[in-house]
Amino acid sequence: MSYEHNTKVLAVIPARFASTRFPQKMLAELQGKPLVFHAYQQATQAALVTDALVATDDERIALALKPFDVPVMMTRPDHPSGTDRIAEIAQNSDAEIIVNVQGDEPLIDPAIIDQTIEPLLRDSSLLMATARTPLTHIEDIQNPNIVKVICNQQGHALYFSRSPIPHIRDAQDRHQAMSVYWQHVGLYAYRRDFLLQFHKMAQTPLEKLERLEQLRALENGIKIAVVDTSYKSIGVDTPEDLERVRDLMSQREGRN
Repeated sequence: MSYEHNTKVLAVIPARFASTRFPQKMLAELQGKPLVFHAYQQATQAALVTDALVATDDERIALALKPFDVPVMMTRPDHPSGTDRIAEIAQNSDAEIIVNVQGDEPLIDPAIIDQTIEPLLRDSSLLMATARTPLTHIEDIQNPNIVKVICNQQGHALYFSRSPIPHIRDAQDRHQAMSVYWQHVGLYAYRRDFLLQFHKMAQTPLEKLERLEQLRALENGIKIAVVDTSYKSIGVDTPEDLERVRDLMSQREGRN
């Protein structure tokens, strides 16, 4: 890095107890520890993160993490999103930058956390940053559960969608298809003051249609810096996902 880093950066891992597809998934056992512990551990390994904690709505998560000395802060149980949960934490924090690290991504790469923070350190006018990774399979491009993002020439988000964007109209241009589609990585870095404003903003029309709260920022004219990465997000939404992560961890241990 060509700049000095003396900014306090807090990584918050929101951990809601309830989960429709995978009940109590944050407490699912993974290598003898709760799932959310691994996301916390990865966040602490990011070079630009100065502090990290888990924000939860349930004492059972706090109790499960206590043996592993994980800092936990209790939050209200009625938050509609993880962003609202970390905003409650931000109210009582002196960190300038708050990073939202998903608690169900136990393999999140610390390097991509750093990459997402860097734009806010380089440019004091930026309020929010996130990440994207190339999409290489047509079924993923067409999958509405995989959020796509397109950016302008300056690396700022133009739009996020569950639909394939951009649409390629002419057949002769379709050879470009696998180089223009990008998956949004659900990792966010916010300036604290902006985060406190953002979670109070009313939901916007496109946000409601797509069910994507980052569109609220775009619809209010906020620039979102987007960093490119080769990191492939592996979230745990089902018991099958957990088994997949277990296998990947075992493979990595076997190579070490």
